[in-house]
Amino acid sequence: MFISQAGLDLLQEALNHLGNGFSRLPPAETRLDVERLRPVLLEVAGRMRDNYPYHHPLYAGQMLKPPHPLARLAYALAQFINPNNHALDGGRASSALEKEAVAEISAMLGWSEHLGHLTSGGTFANLEALWIAGCLHPGKRILASSQAHYTHQRICGVLQLPFSPLAVDPAARLDLASLEAELAKGDVGTIVVTLGTSAVGAVDPLHLIFPLAERYGVRVHVDAAYGGYFRLAESLGGQAARAFAAVPRAHSLAIDPHKHGMQPYGCGCVLFRDPSVGRFYKHDSPYTYFSSAELHLGEISLECSRPGAAAVALWATQRLLPLERGGELGQRLDQSLKAARGLAGWLKERPEHWKLLFEPELDLVVWAPQGTSAGEVSRKSQAIFEKAAELDLHLAVTQVSQGLVWPELDWDQPRLACLRSCLMKPEHLEWLPEICARLELAAASQC
Repeated sequence: MFISQAGLDLLQEALNHLGNGFSRLPPAETRLDVERLRPVLLEVAGRMRDNYPYHHPLYAGQMLKPPHPLARLAYALAQFINPNNHALDGGRASSALEKEAVAEISAMLGWSEHLGHLTSGGTFANLEALWIAGCLHPGKRILASSQAHYTHQRICGVLQLPFSPLAVDPAARLDLASLEAELAKGDVGTIVVTLGTSAVGAVDPLHLIFPLAERYGVRVHVDAAYGGYFRLAESLGGQAARAFAAVPRAHSLAIDPHKHGMQPYGCGCVLFRDPSVGRFYKHDSPYTYFSSAELHLGEISLECSRPGAAAVALWATQRLLPLERGGELGQRLDQSLKAARGLAGWLKERPEHWKLLFEPELDLVVWAPQGTSAGEVSRKSQAIFEKAAELDLHLAVTQVSQGLVWPELDWDQPRLACLRSCLMKPEHLEWLPEICARLELAAASQC
């Protein structure tokens, strides 16, 4: 079970240790009316049972990775203080932990200097990066592949920055010829490069994009919200390994510790290689930044109130699992990669039943049942998705546009619904035979 008495006992021990730090204060305990609270809390627990089993290896659908047990406990511990990492007087200890944890992420990226902080998630991290991009190159276009996260175009709309999507190659990566054609127009300020697209897990060729960016004098922002921690994996192959090796050259980067960093939601992070971009954040708040001459995190963030508990949980996890290539966290990522390749191999061994649509570069696998038309395959995909859920195997469905895959298919509709799995848990490797067996049963119902 994902909730253990041992964990709760450890939390109580830590809470006692925390409380002893305030023992000099006169008692001011809040009385807990347990009999009044109990029915409400049990009702909440009952309502929360209406969820997919995100913690279990048979959940292999969306990018939902359970927090590490230590992250969960550290977050809960911090909630008894409820620090706010905006100003130091609202979160003195947790602000220090955030600075240390973010510096460790920066080092994982290969940066000796940085400016960065935690955010509510990848969307806001990308927003801050593109806001800085607009400050540095006012009015210039932002480019991203058509497979980049849809929020980039939305963000550019919010920031009133011109945005252009780029074509992708057959592997769903940003197409270099399309990129150079747009750069040659002379009005581009920033390229968004995605290391792990949400739809199919594609890794844009960052190492090949930098020479073009440098030739045309544009910035490179890396959206590694999903894929960033694969810098720690040792079994990345081919062009994906070369792309991740090029990360230190990026100007800015977004990463989500609440994905492969095993943190509770929401915990994103934005980093800039050049600390001088902090000048664009500069503002005055005479009622806020008065308790210390040290840097208040609100001075380098667009968000004001931010949960210090997120920083506490992240710091604790990185203390237990240092961000070292080949370390325990990297080994977990390698297991996810192996699971994805194992599922892809199983599908390819059964071509009469399945069509693997993309070779997995990370831990996302996208495939479809065999069929003669896009409409037929889409209907089968949806039916298998639903039947698998009845068997407690939880997958996802994604849409792929005509022209990207399967040219011999009768495209009687412009988009193809197919199956998608995100094998983010290291346990997925051990559970792969069970996943395949249940998938086979779900598919048999369509024969």
